[in-house]
Amino acid sequence: MPEVKCSVSNCSYWDKGNICGADLIMIEVDKHANAKFDAEFAGESFDSEHKDAANASKETCCHTFKPKNA
Repeated sequence: MPEVKCSVSNCSYWDKGNICGADLIMIEVDKHANAKFDAEFAGESFDSEHKDAANASKETCCHTFKPKNA
């Protein structure tokens, strides 16, 4: 898996060197920021069947995020 950099230090998958330690990463467009997904991964869930498009990185969000101590 490629190295994924992340600066959200209160995520339970955040690791030394600002590296994401999740087994699978779910990135979604902002319009789905509050969506609930069905398939499980890394203790979370997502839907891998739909497809969206973003014009810039600022239009995306990480659904892998899980707060530490949650």
